[in-house]
Amino acid sequence: MTDVSINHFTYEYPKSNVKVLNDVDITFKHNHFSLLTGPSGSGKSTLLYFIAGLYPHFIGNDALGGIKFGDTDINQIPRNQVSHSVAMMFQNPNQQFAMDTVIHEMTFVLENMLVDPAKMDDIINHALAFCGIDKLRSRIINTLSGGEKQRVALACIVAMDPPVIVLDEPFASIDPDSRLDLIKKLKLLQQDHDKTIILADHDLNDYQGVIDEFYYLDPDSHRISLLDSQSAQHFFDNFKTTQTINKRIAIPTDDAPAIININDFKLQPHHSLLLKLNQFKFYQGKTTLITGANGIGKSTLFNALTKLLPYDGSIEYDGKNIQKIRPLPYAKNVTLLFQDAENQFLNITVKEELDLSLQNRTNQAYSTDDVQAMLQKLNMAGRDEQVVYSLSEGQKKKLQIIEMLIMNPPVLLLDEPFKGLDYRSLEVVVGFLRRAKESFNQTQIIISHQLSGLDTLIDYHANFADQNLTYQEVIK
Repeated sequence: MTDVSINHFTYEYPKSNVKVLNDVDITFKHNHFSLLTGPSGSGKSTLLYFIAGLYPHFIGNDALGGIKFGDTDINQIPRNQVSHSVAMMFQNPNQQFAMDTVIHEMTFVLENMLVDPAKMDDIINHALAFCGIDKLRSRIINTLSGGEKQRVALACIVAMDPPVIVLDEPFASIDPDSRLDLIKKLKLLQQDHDKTIILADHDLNDYQGVIDEFYYLDPDSHRISLLDSQSAQHFFDNFKTTQTINKRIAIPTDDAPAIININDFKLQPHHSLLLKLNQFKFYQGKTTLITGANGIGKSTLFNALTKLLPYDGSIEYDGKNIQKIRPLPYAKNVTLLFQDAENQFLNITVKEELDLSLQNRTNQAYSTDDVQAMLQKLNMAGRDEQVVYSLSEGQKKKLQIIEMLIMNPPVLLLDEPFKGLDYRSLEVVVGFLRRAKESFNQTQIIISHQLSGLDTLIDYHANFADQNLTYQEVIK
């Protein structure tokens, strides 16, 4: 029996007198699927890091209280044995991997657990098949989409076979079909393989009827409560009201002014054709949403638009072939917000990051007062000296978005900009993006699996499917 009991657990970050978790006293039951929710930055990830044994080792200061697996205190488990008790799947899958290819990563994981080499092939084959990614076996991990990386991360955990699995918002960059499939696989692990599942998420889609317990972390009291069925239903009902996009999208007209023009275009990295376009345009001062399944090539298209990847054909920005524009001037005009916020950071603290954006901006669209107001609205004020890598994934995303808005480029490409944001934060960010478009005529091109809450922002919708990109009137 592997109940995970959290006993009078209190934690605050170094150089802070604000409690992240305050006298938390709960038990996640053995062989149950438990969902933990709460706003971005409320402390969900912190608790999971402690359960997984990553904190306090990687954070510096310990917490008050204790965590037990059954009758065993986690501090009594040797560090090299923790992975036999618990494994964690991160919100950002890039933090999960140490090796170059999928097969090397899975082999590395099993070697660290001292698994008999003669048994490794069967274990790896089973894990890949269970997660539906046999075809990714020899792929280089850095070439995979966010959704594919999450499946690889889950396959590693299946291969490890721990009794407890904790997951930190694992579906933030996954399309709806893949999300539902992975939730079903977690349920199978619980029911058929006797796993204890503890999952933190603010997106409540697809969990009703699947989870056994629903926990809520209150951002004011910093405590966690187990919700009764009526309270849980109230959360699900409220969430559903935020999950519709009731807008028919106009198809752009031929005479609309284009800012990016693509002609005779082929995108085929690694000799595999992802996209073929005779002609396609992105329109000036408009927000275009790009949708499509995981792994289809959406992020790869952004890399081509920013000259990070080769392509066949031509891309014109403001009437000029982008290959004839020097890299730095072009990057200041067509700027990419990376899917992984950490890839955007160059400094250590929040203040240093914001100061760098203010120093390198090409115009004065946003004043320091504007920046402080944005921080306040996103509950990021007062974090000047906090190390950016100690922020939650949602907080990192908020900081990244503010930085890119400060730069105020004419064209902003946003790759999953709402990943890790709770719905209230998403509404605030949408307001920021609307201001950038309406006040500064910014062109925005957004890749997002998060569709709800975007009604007031999206002007055009382009669907990526069958190696083609087409404008459509309906978002689904």
